[in-house]
Amino acid sequence: MDISVTYRREWGAGWIAPEPAAMRRASHALSHDGGVWLVDPVDGDGLDELIAPLGEVRGVIQLLDRHNRDCAALALRHGVPHLATPFDRVAGAPFEPVTVVRWSGWRETAMWWPEHRALVVAEALGTSPYYPVPGEALGVHPALRLTPPRALWPYSPRHLLPCHGEPVEGDDLGDRIRAAIDRSRRDIPRWLVGVARNLRRP
Repeated sequence: MDISVTYRREWGAGWIAPEPAAMRRASHALSHDGGVWLVDPVDGDGLDELIAPLGEVRGVIQLLDRHNRDCAALALRHGVPHLATPFDRVAGAPFEPVTVVRWSGWRETAMWWPEHRALVVAEALGTSPYYPVPGEALGVHPALRLTPPRALWPYSPRHLLPCHGEPVEGDDLGDRIRAAIDRSRRDIPRWLVGVARNLRRP
């Protein structure tokens, strides 16, 4: 299974698995001080070549309890810890954990990277077609629209690295995230229109 690379930076890289196509399962490799942390990773052809220039793999981070994906297998392959949510800190890494959801069956932690103004979100925010309302690039997860992830409201990232869909960047990104959270409930009718349109597409 060939992965599709979504970005390459000095500080990291991202990729999307081709199947299942509608899910747009995205993963990230984040680099700091010669080490690399894989976040909610899906394995695939070309992954080793993608992450090799970033440094030595030091850990696998699972931000969502049900995002097992290939976390355990990749941690075993590289001989590194598999850190599953919830967690307090990532030892040796610059990421700040953010508690997003603590429900039965849904435990999610996001990560804030101040140095690069990067916000990594497993499920609460995304850019896959079933997340945003028409005309927007990002949105709140459908199951959280009535109880939006306000824990993410204070952050003003330059980079949003979701685990469903392509990354988004921009100096106004914090405002766009806050708008999506604030409008989450009242945008439900617009969101339903968008879902219906997507379902009609071949």
